[in-house]
Amino acid sequence: MHKSMKVVMVGLGYIGLPTAALIAAKGITVHGVDVNADVVKTINEGKVHIVEPDLEGLVTYAVARGHLKAHAQPVPADVFLIAVPTPFREGHQPDITYVESATEMIIPHLGEGNLVILESTSPVGTTERMADLVYAKRPELRGKISIAYCPERVLPGKIIFELERNDRAIGGLDARSSEQARAFYALFVKGKLHVTTARTAEMCKLTENAYRDVNIAFANEISLICERLNINVWELITLANLHPRVNILQPGPGVGGHCIAVDPWFIVSLAPDLSNLIRTARKVNDSKPHQVVEQVIRATAGHSAPVIACFGLAFKANIDDLRESPAVVIVNELLARKAGRVLAVEPNIDALPKRLVAGGELRLVDAATAIREADILVLLVDHREFVDIDPRRLSGKTIIDTRGIWTQVGSQS
Repeated sequence: MHKSMKVVMVGLGYIGLPTAALIAAKGITVHGVDVNADVVKTINEGKVHIVEPDLEGLVTYAVARGHLKAHAQPVPADVFLIAVPTPFREGHQPDITYVESATEMIIPHLGEGNLVILESTSPVGTTERMADLVYAKRPELRGKISIAYCPERVLPGKIIFELERNDRAIGGLDARSSEQARAFYALFVKGKLHVTTARTAEMCKLTENAYRDVNIAFANEISLICERLNINVWELITLANLHPRVNILQPGPGVGGHCIAVDPWFIVSLAPDLSNLIRTARKVNDSKPHQVVEQVIRATAGHSAPVIACFGLAFKANIDDLRESPAVVIVNELLARKAGRVLAVEPNIDALPKRLVAGGELRLVDAATAIREADILVLLVDHREFVDIDPRRLSGKTIIDTRGIWTQVGSQS
């Protein structure tokens, strides 16, 4: 592996674009591919379409030096990376059609000696399925190309840093594939590179996210019990965590994003008779947004024309990613139930997504407007802008704090 190679990155979203930019910043030529023409145009102007610290500077640098260009279609290259969504269908069944489509796109451009890496979080066996698609149309490539799976394990808001610093699990379909993939990642990853099988690497990614989901579910369930018993859950968890072998996570309005809220279902689909705990955790976390809505409905009882301000729409703090966001679920349900006039405060977006606008009367406002106009303030995401709000400004408001940052200045309803 050397820097004179060409890399094709299929998918320029929250993982694909940062990875492509990081590789290109090392002086490697990267040909980015995305089906969204606006995304292609934006990147080629040296700009970005997502909020992520340090990303725009990296993209600007790579584009200006000619190392990163975006296109609608792949081209021949040395390494092909696939980082496209893997959602689930009805019944929580995995949907790998995006991976299959991306694979079909690169098949005509593959040649002897190429390396194909799937980075999308996928059900166990997806890498093998990808190989089957390749060899069905290009049987002459069997044994002449390398195919591997290498999932990201990054935190939105710290993606660039963690892409470079975190350890990676690399699983090839054979020893040669694993070694070729390891040599490639060594060009831009400073973390340790751990070689395993493709199936183990696939299961590793799912296991990591299911582990986090189960632990969040415990915290969320405790928070519901504490609400019923009139106990401050934040104080409780702080005290419990003083035990040297206890580390309870913080509860919230649910679990969002394209990983933790989705990936555990992939495990359940593979072994439904053996995954009772994982399934239950998913149900607990999926039910939490509806519990928050019930809190808000109860709080509106004393108001003839309640105004509700929901602080945060993203699935986590300080990003613009609304995928699988429990905050969006909560706002949608409040609109559907006509709980009152609803205001949304989300400093990381400029316009409301259509799926919210269609739900009823909803305005995107700044924090000052929300505090001035609303009777009920619902804290759903701990964005830095909300953490910095002077508690004195919230006096006289009914506060429902799902993140524990305003709890000491208002009353939990």
